[in-house]
Amino acid sequence: MATLLSMPALSPTMSEGTIARWVKREGDRVEPGEVIAEIETDKATVEFEAVDEGVLGRILVPEGASAKVGEPIAVLLEEGEDASAVETVLAGARTAAAATPEAVAEAAAGDSGGASAAPATAPAADDTPSGPAAPAARAEGGRIFATPLARRMAREAGLDLATIRGTGPHGRITRADVERAITEARRPAAPAAPAPAPAPAVAAPAEVPDWLFQPIPGTEYEEVPLSNMRRTIARRLSEAKRFVPHFYLTVDCTLDRLLALRRELNGRLEEAERISLNDFVIKAAALAIRRVPDVNASFGGDRIYRYRTVDISVAVAVPGGLVTPVVRRADEKGLATIAREMKDYAARARAGRLRPEEYTGGGFSISNLGMYGIREFAAVLNPPQACILAVGAAEQRPVVRDDEIRIETRMTVTLSVDHRVVDGALGAEFLRAFRAIVEDPLQLLL
Repeated sequence: MATLLSMPALSPTMSEGTIARWVKREGDRVEPGEVIAEIETDKATVEFEAVDEGVLGRILVPEGASAKVGEPIAVLLEEGEDASAVETVLAGARTAAAATPEAVAEAAAGDSGGASAAPATAPAADDTPSGPAAPAARAEGGRIFATPLARRMAREAGLDLATIRGTGPHGRITRADVERAITEARRPAAPAAPAPAPAPAVAAPAEVPDWLFQPIPGTEYEEVPLSNMRRTIARRLSEAKRFVPHFYLTVDCTLDRLLALRRELNGRLEEAERISLNDFVIKAAALAIRRVPDVNASFGGDRIYRYRTVDISVAVAVPGGLVTPVVRRADEKGLATIAREMKDYAARARAGRLRPEEYTGGGFSISNLGMYGIREFAAVLNPPQACILAVGAAEQRPVVRDDEIRIETRMTVTLSVDHRVVDGALGAEFLRAFRAIVEDPLQLLL
C-alpha cells in the first residue's frame, strides 16, 4: 500500500525543513538505509534515510521548497503499485484534512519512514496506549496492512501482526508500531507517568510593531530571504534577550605560561594534530565547571535543573549563521582529544554535515571571537543554558605588577549569566576557578 513520507523532525528546534536535494528521483527503487533526500534544517543539512523498501512514486515538495514538520513531502509505493495508488493515498490525506486537523496530522506523519515525529497537535495515545490494542487493518481476503520492514521485524521478534495496532495511514502497521509492541512485550507493566513540571510563569509577548520589520526609508536595498538557520537564530535570541534576565561578569587572564605550554606540546605534534588556544579554553572551562557545578544548570519554572555531565557547546561560524557542536564530558577528555573533536566538528559544521545529536544538548556554551581580533564582548545566552563564556583575543598589554609596569599576554573573558539560576557571587566563583586554571596550565594535564 502506498504511504506518505513526511517532513521529519531532525532537530529539537526544527519546525520546518527545506529540501536541499532529492537524491532519489521519481521511479527510483528505494532500499532501507538509502538516502532519499538532503534536508536543510535550522542547524545543518541532514540526510533523510529510508527504513522501508519501495519505489519513490511522487515528489510532493521540490528542491528548494519548504514544508512544516509532519507535512507530506513524497509518496512511497510498494512493489507492483502504479500511479493510481499515489492518487489514492493523496485523496485519503485530503479527506482527513477536511475532517479535523488532528486527522490530517496523523495521515501525513503516521508513516514517514520512521524518521519524523508527529506534530504537537497529533494525539499522544500512540506513545502510551491505555487500552487493548485495536485489531490491525485488513484488506479484502484478510491481508494485514503493514510495511515490509514492519513485517520482517515482527517475524524476527515472534509477534503476530494481528495483535499490533497500526498507526499509519488507514491503520497500516509501521516500524514504530512493531518497536512499541516489542517494548511492551519485554516489560511487565508500564510505570505511571510522572506529573509534568509546571510551566514557567512568563508573561505573553506583546505585539511587535510593524515598523520594526520595515526597510529604512529613502535607501536602496535588496531582499534576502531568511534561511531556516537564520530564522531560528533570530527567534531564539530574541526570546533569550526578552525573557531571560542577563547580567555580565568580566575578568582578564594572563596567558604567558599557557602559551609556553602550548608551544611545547605542539612542537611534539604533527601540524594536523596541534592544539589551539580555544581547545585550552574548553578544557579550562570544563574543569572550572567541575569545581563550581552549580553553573552547569538551567531554569525550570519552579525548579532548577543541574546537569551531572560537563557537556560544552562551542559556537562555530558557518555560512549564514552559526552552530554549536557539543564536546561531551569535556572534563574527562585530554587536550588532544578535544582538539581532534573540534577540528572534525568545525569542518563538518561548515559543510552542513553535523548530525543532530552532535549539536543538541550541552549545559554551558563558549563563544570565541579572539581569532577576529575582538578584545572583549558579551554574548547572548543560548537558552535554556544559564551561562555562556565570551572569549576575546590574546594580546600583549602593559600590566602593573609589584609596582612595576610589565608586558604580559592577557585575554579578556566575559560570562553572560541567567540571573534566575546563577547569582553574582556564584558566577564570580566560576570565573575565579577558570582564571586560576588558565594561569596555572599544568592543571590541564592532570
